[in-house]
Amino acid sequence: MTADSGSRTLLPDHSEPPHIVSEQSEPAENISGGPDGGGAPARFTAGGSDSRAEAVVDRLGELYWQKTYGGQEAFTCLVRTVLSQNTSDKASQPAHDALLNRYGGDDLAVALAAADVDEIASTIQPAGLYNQKAGVLTQLATRIVDEYGGSDGFDSYITDAPADQVRETLLRFDGVGPKTADCVLLFSSGRPGVFPVDTHVHRIYRRLGIAPPDADHEAVREVLEREVPAEKCGFGHTASIQFGREYCTARKPACLDGPEACPLYDLCERVGIDEVSSEVVDPADTE
Repeated sequence: MTADSGSRTLLPDHSEPPHIVSEQSEPAENISGGPDGGGAPARFTAGGSDSRAEAVVDRLGELYWQKTYGGQEAFTCLVRTVLSQNTSDKASQPAHDALLNRYGGDDLAVALAAADVDEIASTIQPAGLYNQKAGVLTQLATRIVDEYGGSDGFDSYITDAPADQVRETLLRFDGVGPKTADCVLLFSSGRPGVFPVDTHVHRIYRRLGIAPPDADHEAVREVLEREVPAEKCGFGHTASIQFGREYCTARKPACLDGPEACPLYDLCERVGIDEVSSEVVDPADTE
């Protein structure tokens, strides 16, 4: 979801949380759209957290940005999220840009429903799995035109209908899983209390010991949406992904460089990480 930083900065051990909010800007190459992708900067009070999950999100809010989300056009957000599936932002961003340049006129859903699927596949080739994704996008566009009259009607439904109903509707669409549905709820309608779980979030919060080691994506989401205040879930999601890319990577988390290398060291149980041998396994394999 967010772009790789290319490097990380070694930070002092945070025995106490920092008190200056970072001015770091959210990267544009992710499904949130970055600074120009809707939403607005926000400030949330850190400290006195009611749960360790909230304390983690507070720390990430100091390290990165704080932002409320919403304001993206719903079908465009859905398209962007589908393109991001099983690939990096570096690959999916050019595909997204090329698709909008080719079809993003008055109504993207109407245009994609009428387009040749092979032409769509050629346009989104950088995203990987382009033939499969082209088929999904064509089916989604056709369904949205048939059921909602196009992008505007779909956007109104996503914005106005109850969140649980919207999520259930989206999950009935072919090619839409829980993360995709939650991203549309968050980035399009700006629903509070929505914490999408991608591979980074799934890994991080099990390593931290906040979610059970064997928790699946939905179980991690339930823990986070229960323990993180609703207004902090949005930036908690995006900032967690940035943290996963910069610090808590799958194979070499920053803590292997010592406690001072990770800004969440004092909040983390390091499940699946052996700091002596440098062995790293999935938390589920520690059971």
